Amino acid sequence: MTEATVETQKTELAASDTRKRIWAIVGASSGNLVEWFDFYVYSFCSLYFAHIFFPTGNPTTQLLQTAGIFAAGFLMRPIGGWLFGWIADKHGRKTSMLISVCMMCFGSLVIACLPGYATIGTWAPALLLLARLFQGLSVGGEYGTSATYMSEVAIEGRKGFYASFQYVTLIGGQLMALLVVVVLQQILTDAQLHQWGWRIPFALGAVLALVALWLRRSLNETSEKSTRALKEAGSLKGLWRNRRAFVMVLGFTAGGSLVFYTFTTYMQKYLVNTAGMSTSVASVVMTAALFIYMLVQPLFGALSDKIGRRNSMLCFGSLAAIGTVPILTALQNVSSPFAAFGLVMLALLIASFYTSISGILKAEMFPAQVRALGVGLSYAVANALFGGSAEYVALSLKSLGSESSFFWYVSVMGAVSFLVSLMLHRKGKGMKL
Repeated sequence: MTEATVETQKTELAASDTRKRIWAIVGASSGNLVEWFDFYVYSFCSLYFAHIFFPTGNPTTQLLQTAGIFAAGFLMRPIGGWLFGWIADKHGRKTSMLISVCMMCFGSLVIACLPGYATIGTWAPALLLLARLFQGLSVGGEYGTSATYMSEVAIEGRKGFYASFQYVTLIGGQLMALLVVVVLQQILTDAQLHQWGWRIPFALGAVLALVALWLRRSLNETSEKSTRALKEAGSLKGLWRNRRAFVMVLGFTAGGSLVFYTFTTYMQKYLVNTAGMSTSVASVVMTAALFIYMLVQPLFGALSDKIGRRNSMLCFGSLAAIGTVPILTALQNVSSPFAAFGLVMLALLIASFYTSISGILKAEMFPAQVRALGVGLSYAVANALFGGSAEYVALSLKSLGSESSFFWYVSVMGAVSFLVSLMLHRKGKGMKL
């Protein structure tokens, strides 16, 4: 065998390995997309179904009640992070991802078929809450497991780039949810959307799960059997040995999640309730902004492979602390949809320093035997306390006549992320922290 033949075979093997890794990323990402599509449909459609489950009160009160249930779904995330983290570390990443996507879509289907207050009375908001809690449990497990899987399957030296596709699909699910709403706004009347049209996206999410299940069934397991067999695998005792990493993830995820949810899920309501834009114009602005936001994630992920995760996080924390108040204040009085788009896009670019590396940064901080549990539980706790409550806190302060206090709250949490990021160690080329 000649040297040229050997080199050709090596090249072909390398290309084959790359294709398998890309397919694995696609498979893991597909379920992630469906999970977040189902979860975000609730937020984007709440403008249309709030009166069905909460018939009394003014529009802000109704939105506040639906936002409360949205936040309640986040309270299940720590339980989901623990449960699915244990499953992933003890029984495999693939098993955990299959179960989580099934649970999410069941919750979505329940909401699609749920009667309103006029039909079943107080059972309507109660069952809506239960469905959201079920979905929150699922999403709480999805993030940690998919982040772990994608970090383990990614190519060394390009982990930031590959792992950034977790947020590509997360944002893609959010964008798809928003696009479905925009399309429905064009083909249905406002009355139809308020009566029954809002149910369509929830039903669509359940159907999309079938594709995700098929793709995920073909994935290879990335965790080693010997690692899963360890006594501390997936255990809280094993996680306690990595408590410093756990606390640090809590710290920078608090600010990252708050900024992310402020300028994505809450922003559409902010443009409608505060800036006075029509629902359809706000939807178009957010669709365009989210689309570009999705596309830039790999660029910021690749940047972290060059400059290091620590520097990316320092950029995020400092810019979020400095820029949040001016951006939200300017949006408060914006009249042009183009100006609104520019301001929202600026905020999302700042958030990209965090979102593009969120999963890989956390995964690199924990050993394999507690990686999914460490990533999932720490993320879920911080997300439940700060990310999921963003809408509720913002609307509550607005109802009290102190909306600007929310701006400073987000800014302070950005500063917290910066301070925690200072404690990240500069590591070798392999980990790029």
